[in-house]
Amino acid sequence: MSEISKSAPSVKSAKSPRVSRLALVGGVAAGSVLLLAGPAFAHVSVQSQSAPKGGFATVNFKVPNERDDASTVKLEVNLPTDHPLASVMPQPVPGWKVSVTKTKLAKPIEMEGEKINEAPSKITWTADGKGIEPGQFQQFPLSVGQLPENADQLVFKALQTYDNKDVVRWIEPTKEGAPEPENPAPVLHLTAAEGDGHGAAAGDDAKTTAAAAETSASDTTARVLGVVGIVVGIIGVGFGVFAGRRRSA
Repeated sequence: MSEISKSAPSVKSAKSPRVSRLALVGGVAAGSVLLLAGPAFAHVSVQSQSAPKGGFATVNFKVPNERDDASTVKLEVNLPTDHPLASVMPQPVPGWKVSVTKTKLAKPIEMEGEKINEAPSKITWTADGKGIEPGQFQQFPLSVGQLPENADQLVFKALQTYDNKDVVRWIEPTKEGAPEPENPAPVLHLTAAEGDGHGAAAGDDAKTTAAAAETSASDTTARVLGVVGIVVGIIGVGFGVFAGRRRSA
C-alpha cells in the first residue's frame, strides 16, 4: 500500500504538464480562429470592383458588425458632391427602411438631354428589426448613374451607427502609397467607358453581382480552410501526446 501511495503523486505530476500543453495549444488555436475571422470582416466597403465611366452600375455596400456587444442599426452613405449622381435607386433590403435625401445643385448637370437641378446627396438605411448583429454583415445595393467621365474614382463617406449609440465614421481618404487609414471611406473605382453607357450598365450589374458573390465565397472558403487546418493541428498534437504517453507506459 505504501508503494502505491508513493507512486500516485508521480503519475499525477506526469499528467499535469501534458494537460497544460494541450490547453495552451487549444488557446492558441482559438486565438488563430479569431485572427482568421477578423480580416474577412474589415471595414464598410464598396464590393463592386469597378464601374465604367459615363455608365450606370449597381454598387454594393458591405457593412460588417465589428462589435461583440452591439448591433448596427443605421447606415448613412453620403454621395459625392463633386460628381453628383442624378439617378440613385436603392434596392429594398428586408428588415431595413431606406430614405433618400436630395440637395439642390449649385451647378445643374445634364443627363440624356435634360437639365437636373437637384440630385441625391445621402442614402440612409435604418433597421426596423434587430439590425446587423455581432458576427454578421449585410449588403446594401444601389443602382447609380450617370457615372462621371472625368474621374477615376468616387468616394462615398459613410457613418455606421450601433444600438449603443456608438458611431463609426468611415470618412478618411486613402492615399496612394500610404498605409490604409483606420476608418477608410468606401471607394468605387471607375474604368474606361464601354459602349453607350446603358449597355455597359447591364453588363456591369452582372459583373458586380458575380464579383460580390466571388468575394463572399472567397472569404468563407479562407475561413473554413483556416479553421480546418487548426482542428487538424490540434488532433495531431493530441495524437502525439497520446502516443508519447503509451510509449512512456
